[in-house]
Amino acid sequence: MFAFVFILLLLTGCRSTPFDGQSIIEWVDFIVLDGKEYNGIHSGVLADKHYVGEKIGTVKFKVADNVTNHRYKIRNGDAAFHEKGTGIFEIKDHPHLIAVKNTDSINGYSVYFSRDDIEYQWHFKDMPIEKVKLIEIYQANPPEGNKMISELTKNEEVKSFLQLLVNSEENPSFQPNTEKADPIFYEMIFYTEDPIAYKYNMQFDGDTYFWHPWDTSILDEDIKMFISGD
Repeated sequence: MFAFVFILLLLTGCRSTPFDGQSIIEWVDFIVLDGKEYNGIHSGVLADKHYVGEKIGTVKFKVADNVTNHRYKIRNGDAAFHEKGTGIFEIKDHPHLIAVKNTDSINGYSVYFSRDDIEYQWHFKDMPIEKVKLIEIYQANPPEGNKMISELTKNEEVKSFLQLLVNSEENPSFQPNTEKADPIFYEMIFYTEDPIAYKYNMQFDGDTYFWHPWDTSILDEDIKMFISGD
């Protein structure tokens, strides 16, 4: 009889399946700096490089691919996915946020928040819609990376696009049509006056545009008017 035991280690931010002390660990994106754990902001990107301040630390150890013991205790300088020697930077005037260079991320940095000091605040419900001034839409284009296909700068365009998102119909049971191909994947970036721009995903399966503000929601086909190249 085989027993599969799944353990969630909240302090180390990982999920593992231990067997004789060795584990396959699925790490969350974290960095430990000066005794604080910073978690990746998965629904946000750095709004502009001018927000990046002084270098305040360096990654000393990458735990992913190097740690298999679920009893491992994370320590100062540890990072889930960044290599040893990666610089850690402050975000000006925001002591609970940090940034790390990442060429795969829009605007060139991954951003993190101190889970010891603030709550996660980058869900769609948290976004101040009235403050959104600019929207960028990128299409995933592996292996070249993301390609910007649309930029909405006019106030009327921004408001109309946001209204389509707000009016989307929640449908958690929706299953995309993947008979011919996987859905086209987009990233939508929403800029306010804050150093962290909001980022949400949108997909198109050839028939339907959908996204995930929380549960899966279906978008009106009018959304395609704002997506160049479709």
